[in-house]
Amino acid sequence: MSSRTARSTASSSPGATIRREALHGLPEIDRPTQVSTDDAQTLSAALLSRLRELEPGTPEHAYVRNTLVELNLSLVRFASRRFRNRPEQREDIIQVGTIGLIKAIDRFDPDRGIEFSAFALPTVVGEMKRFFRDTSWAVRVPRRLQELRIDLAKAGDTLEQRLGHRPTRAEVAEHLNLPEDRVAEGELAARGYTARSLDVSVTDEGDGPRIGPRRLAAPEPSYELIEDLTSLKPLIARLDERDRRILTLRFGEDLTQAEIGERLGLSQMHISRLLTRILDELRTGLLAEADADGPPTETPQDT
Repeated sequence: MSSRTARSTASSSPGATIRREALHGLPEIDRPTQVSTDDAQTLSAALLSRLRELEPGTPEHAYVRNTLVELNLSLVRFASRRFRNRPEQREDIIQVGTIGLIKAIDRFDPDRGIEFSAFALPTVVGEMKRFFRDTSWAVRVPRRLQELRIDLAKAGDTLEQRLGHRPTRAEVAEHLNLPEDRVAEGELAARGYTARSLDVSVTDEGDGPRIGPRRLAAPEPSYELIEDLTSLKPLIARLDERDRRILTLRFGEDLTQAEIGERLGLSQMHISRLLTRILDELRTGLLAEADADGPPTETPQDT
């Protein structure tokens, strides 16, 4: 068989036909996982619009959907970095995050005018946290009690700062607008989060009712914040003085865009555009850093 005949046969194969009909004029991507972050964002926007035009369950829909998943795997790897100190295997966390990515792809509406990565990241992280919540308990308890434990922990920390002492059960119940027996049920369920050895000595840390002993395995949201700030620090340092000033006024002093405009002698619309550009630059920098954690990519060369 001649090379011309082989090419003709390949181009007319069922797989090639499906790809051609699925893309409908969009460029075919040979290696989606090795596309740069900027190109992935551009291609994702076009493919997400195309996905809405295709009928779910068809081979064309599945092809575009799978391509979108591969294009945005770097987003999952980036999200998994904040949980790198967890005992679970990173591969397992990435697999769970990929499920969140698929859910985000299915739910995304291009007409809303928001960037896909900004929409998908909370869904991916939420899926990972749900995985930890469902698998990290030493004793299996219903999900409603797992969620109640988190609410009790947050309420306890908030009230302790406000009142200056560890809150009582009645104070927690009033803060959460729950009956005391429901709070007691949550306290009891919280003991199933970690198992203790029978050889560990028991110490009495106080007579008053408490939400529960502090556990080394309990999630600490502040650690995630510290990690995010550490990643952002060098990116912010690269900004010019005006951009850093705008960030300080908006997120440090909590000024509105109009108030920032008055400080800098610019219009509110101009400040809005500057903020959008600054945040886009920081988001791109974070995603590029996540790409650096993955395997080295090959730069496509023009033939």
